Amino acid sequence: MIALSIPSQRRARPPSKTVALLTHGLVLTLAAALIAPAASADPVAQVQALPQASLLLQENGRDLIATRADTPRIPASTMKVLTAFAALETWGRNHRFETDFYTDDAGWLWVKGYADPYLVSEELDKVVSALAAKGPRRITGIGLDDSFFSPDVEIAGRSSTDNPYDAPVTALAANFNTVSLVRTGDSIKSAEPQTPLTDSAQRFGMAGAAGKQRVNLRERDKALRYFGELLAAKLEGAGVQVGEQQRIGPMPRAAKRIYRHANSRTLAEMVSPMLEYSNNFIANALFLRLADPKGTGQVTMTGAKRAMTDFARERFAWRDFTIDDGAGLSRANRLSARQLVELLDAFEPYRDLMPQQDGNPAVRAKTGTLRGVSTYAGYVRRGGSWKPFALMVNEPVDGAIRQRVASSLAR
Repeated sequence: MIALSIPSQRRARPPSKTVALLTHGLVLTLAAALIAPAASADPVAQVQALPQASLLLQENGRDLIATRADTPRIPASTMKVLTAFAALETWGRNHRFETDFYTDDAGWLWVKGYADPYLVSEELDKVVSALAAKGPRRITGIGLDDSFFSPDVEIAGRSSTDNPYDAPVTALAANFNTVSLVRTGDSIKSAEPQTPLTDSAQRFGMAGAAGKQRVNLRERDKALRYFGELLAAKLEGAGVQVGEQQRIGPMPRAAKRIYRHANSRTLAEMVSPMLEYSNNFIANALFLRLADPKGTGQVTMTGAKRAMTDFARERFAWRDFTIDDGAGLSRANRLSARQLVELLDAFEPYRDLMPQQDGNPAVRAKTGTLRGVSTYAGYVRRGGSWKPFALMVNEPVDGAIRQRVASSLAR
């Protein structure tokens, strides 16, 4: 409120008609100025005013809020919801990915990968326990067969940085093709007690900065070599002698399978952290594997794009969309807010796998972030029931606007 002070010792004259009109106009202008910030503080109104933004909230298929909902935009990591849905519909929540272990006449242990995305150190401990119990006590070397993926697989949008989210995607991988290290001067240590320090990890650590770091293994051959080193270290820890040699390539046809490992995590237990932590490696491993659900051939990136595109067309009858990778890294991906909400309607049985928004249990949604792209898609609890929504902003904004919009929709 603005107070105007008039000296008490002087009697004011009644204002003229002109002054009265001007004063009235000033009051209206001041009132509008005071009201405007309140209106602009409404996060829903803020995003609706953005020219490169789309927002859709539905209830039982009916639009409650719809702003440019049919415009195709870059979805960023909300693309992972489509990948998750396709995987869950193809294999089911309780599916477990498998990895095969063979021996040949020369005493080599061969590992054949089929894109299990969750072969972490703790899972390899289970593998080693089984191999130590039923496999040979002496191994000439370790052969690594990731030929399930074509060697020329390149993920669109993946950068050549050391960041974990830029890890290469291989059909055989340990710890998401990343290593966690601590460097103090020239001393390198593993940052994880369950993960022995290998020669490859040591080299990556020496090339990195001081302190604790998690870096990706950069290239296919380096990632496979690290897998072999880590498996060898764990086998030796279990009393199995392992030669230093490694081979990368298809295993010999005469090799005999001695063990098939089913991951202790179900598909649902992989999808949930994939969505929560936006794990690009898991998403694109699933994306590629979906091109050959039974694991009987060889997967190419072209085949994976075609398979997911066909899935979306057949399941949702979509048009005017583009799928270029399964994690949302590529800026060539295109979905509309309406397509995302149609997806979320179908994803309803798996809503429990969606991340809960920090501090607001009435929102379960997946974020997406690229340069100049901020997206959010999921569910808000409104009026006693969950309703799907999608927000897509393809221009620079404060990323926190996404959570503010969702919280506003949940009221």
